[in-house]
Amino acid sequence: MIHLQHRVFLSVLRQNTSEKIKLNMPNTILEFKDASIFQGLNLVLSDVNVKMDKGDFVYLIGKTGSGKSSFMKTLYADIPLKVGDGSIVDFNLKTLQEKDIPFLRRKLGVVFQDFKLLTDRTVNDNLLFVLKATGWKDKSAMETRMEEVLDKVGMKTTGFKFPHELSGGEQQRIAIARALLNDPELILADEPTGNLDPQTSIEVMEVLQEINKNGNTILMATHDYALLLKYPSKTLKCEDNKVFEVVQRRA
Repeated sequence: MIHLQHRVFLSVLRQNTSEKIKLNMPNTILEFKDASIFQGLNLVLSDVNVKMDKGDFVYLIGKTGSGKSSFMKTLYADIPLKVGDGSIVDFNLKTLQEKDIPFLRRKLGVVFQDFKLLTDRTVNDNLLFVLKATGWKDKSAMETRMEEVLDKVGMKTTGFKFPHELSGGEQQRIAIARALLNDPELILADEPTGNLDPQTSIEVMEVLQEINKNGNTILMATHDYALLLKYPSKTLKCEDNKVFEVVQRRA
């Protein structure tokens, strides 16, 4: 009996230890080591050492021209990484080939400042366009997925509307829904509140915060320091050709 209890105890101990090990081993989503980022022949950022784990919400700040956009473009392979090491959602940015870029981008969700919605199509048709372009075939599955992402951003009843019938904040919510379609491992939000008034910016941030709480990893480039104070989180700053972490304190 004692031996049996001992074996059970050891079994439970191993299981608990294994679970703790899993919990303490974060999944790296994004990492740069000694990387330099160029625009053509011009050095934009040097000695970049950055790491993001699954579930993180990270801000990227800096003045206009400080390298934020170049950093973001490198992440979705619009700018090639030629110096140093970089990986994102299990893709090696240094060795990434042209043919692999579409597969990388399917694992990313990108939200732009100017929404980039197709103005001649309804909300549903905007979402349908992305699903078809990324290989979805089943009509029922596509309709279900569109309904799910619109519900997540509080826009479930707007599928029949055209972008011009929506406010700027509503259009950005649709852009976020579009970014969620393929359940991305990382959402890159490039100045998502840049064209919005302060109150609408807060509403969009609430959506992003809720998405993050539900498990989505988000990197958000912004110049809106009021949002950083209201929703403090890990913050990276581009300045003097460097990227470094800064401490944000609650107001």
